[in-house]
Amino acid sequence: MTDTMTETTTGTATDAMIDVRGLDVTFGQTTVLHGVDLRLGRGRTVGVVGESGSGKSTLAKVLVGTVKPASGTAVVDGVDLTDADRRTLRTYRRRIQMIPQDPYSSLSPRRTVAQTLAEAIDPVRPRVAAHQDRIGAWLERVGLQPDMMHRYPHEFSGGQRQRIAIARGLVVDPHLVIADEITSALDVSVQAQVLDLLADVKESLGLTMMFISHNLAVVQRVSDEVVVLYQGEVVESGPVEQIYADPQHWYTRRLLDADPGSAGFSLAG
Repeated sequence: MTDTMTETTTGTATDAMIDVRGLDVTFGQTTVLHGVDLRLGRGRTVGVVGESGSGKSTLAKVLVGTVKPASGTAVVDGVDLTDADRRTLRTYRRRIQMIPQDPYSSLSPRRTVAQTLAEAIDPVRPRVAAHQDRIGAWLERVGLQPDMMHRYPHEFSGGQRQRIAIARGLVVDPHLVIADEITSALDVSVQAQVLDLLADVKESLGLTMMFISHNLAVVQRVSDEVVVLYQGEVVESGPVEQIYADPQHWYTRRLLDADPGSAGFSLAG
């Protein structure tokens, strides 16, 4: 480990949405995350960046409560995930929403958009009629027409499906949203639209977000803080302006050199 920051500085013990200390995750004989520290205040966005295999998605799975760490602590929204029982996790998972990389595979082809969002609102009794106004309002908020709720996933473009996935995650009024590579399959112009949408929603709702990506230009667009993962370790972290202006770790510099931005994005803002 180099002499870089290993913990985001935003948030205190009382107002942190995410407070991860010394987190280790192992699968068999393989250590996927090692000694990860991360603290994020409520209403902030942290961008978690790294190449495939760096541990980004594993960290997300720990935070949604589907992967147990081997050691260390992970307290999210006041819940200690290293010691939570099933009942606590069921309630907790309603407050933490994951927006997936591939919305098409996560949306049932046999359900309309309205049925999918109604199930998110009430998994026990997913009644479209009872939630129709709320569903329509959220579709409109993400840039779709309310009457589109009666369509099926195959009737939408990739960018529209991603908007539906965002609406499904936000319609339950979550405390924390984790977006996992949600723009990686979209073309550049659609990426920009989706990122602008997330920025608008985050500002208006005061959401706390974790934005996972291998693309530093994308991360800069939406994040307050940046955490750089390399082979399961945090090698650099801090305010987004600092990381981009003066990266300290060679791996961060390599990511910046390899991905200086593309049409529609700018590392300078």
